[in-house]
Amino acid sequence: MEELLRTNDITLIPRARALLEDEGIDSFELDVNMSVLEGSIGILPRRLMVRTDDLSDAVRILRMNGVSFERG
Repeated sequence: MEELLRTNDITLIPRARALLEDEGIDSFELDVNMSVLEGSIGILPRRLMVRTDDLSDAVRILRMNGVSFERG
């Protein structure tokens, strides 16, 4: 698994996951529980992971759909 993106924006990961799912790319969100522990105030970023083989396609799909993000 490779880190596709890391963000504090709570709307970005669901959008990215939906776009990837539409293209048949599986993703997995990490650090969800850490976010809950810190009180959901957005200090700790969440990470979205994809398979290594899907990484370049995932980046391309998100960028083609106007999703702005920096890779972790």
